[in-house]
Amino acid sequence: MRIHHLNCGSHCPLGGALFDGASRGIFAHICTHCLLIETADSLVLVDTGYGLQDVRPTAGRRLAFTWPLLLNTQLREGDTAIRQVEALGYSPRDVRHIVLTHLDFDHAGGIADFPEARVHVLASEKAAAERTRRGFITRQRYRPAMWDCVRDWRIYAAGGDDWFGFEAVRRLDGLSEDIVMVPLRGHTLGHAGVAIRTAEGWLLDAGDSFMSHGELDVRPHCPVGLRAYQAIMTSDRQARRANLERLRALQQDTSAGVTIFAAHDDISLAALRGAAGSQ
Repeated sequence: MRIHHLNCGSHCPLGGALFDGASRGIFAHICTHCLLIETADSLVLVDTGYGLQDVRPTAGRRLAFTWPLLLNTQLREGDTAIRQVEALGYSPRDVRHIVLTHLDFDHAGGIADFPEARVHVLASEKAAAERTRRGFITRQRYRPAMWDCVRDWRIYAAGGDDWFGFEAVRRLDGLSEDIVMVPLRGHTLGHAGVAIRTAEGWLLDAGDSFMSHGELDVRPHCPVGLRAYQAIMTSDRQARRANLERLRALQQDTSAGVTIFAAHDDISLAALRGAAGSQ
């Protein structure tokens, strides 16, 4: 198994370090960290970022104007998952599975670029995205046109198995038990982490369960801009706080051998790319 760490969408909001904790200029840089996993018989994407229909000016616009405007989203075709898959020498048809942390616009936009892929998601997330689209935030975050084309959904109830004390779904249809969905309700009602067992230990893509690596520190910290965005987008604050505390405890348990990252943390993306390149 080989894992590629992709940035499938860059947000550059006004505010610099107030958002990313590092930028010296007036604009921040916030990635959309997706994974491309090479298994023995296929490719697996964990989240898809933005898709071709989002970045092409001549395409029908599926994105709401609100978040791309506020986040100053840089929509570039070269950043889409499909173009990065092709740059690695693969065909989009080789992507047979897409495992989603959630269905927000910046995580699900590329689904349509892989029409032959089987799409895995928690049942509570699909229900929240399709049947309970009440309220301004919900209508802005969930854009059903992004996944209307899916022919092969695989929907899972939360729980049933155990992963380091978390509920887990270990038997994803067509995938080995080296890829596990870990329900992490909070950011959305059906949000999940995706854990991958590697030769070096477990890697947990925690999606938007938190925004900055500093939130897992013994003394947690997070740039104020990201804290504000997370507060706006959180669907269940109590569940998010509880899961964040559990993730923090897991991160600090060095015997577990689990590496945890968030989807919008540039520092984690750079570190994991560096680690992958050194192997």
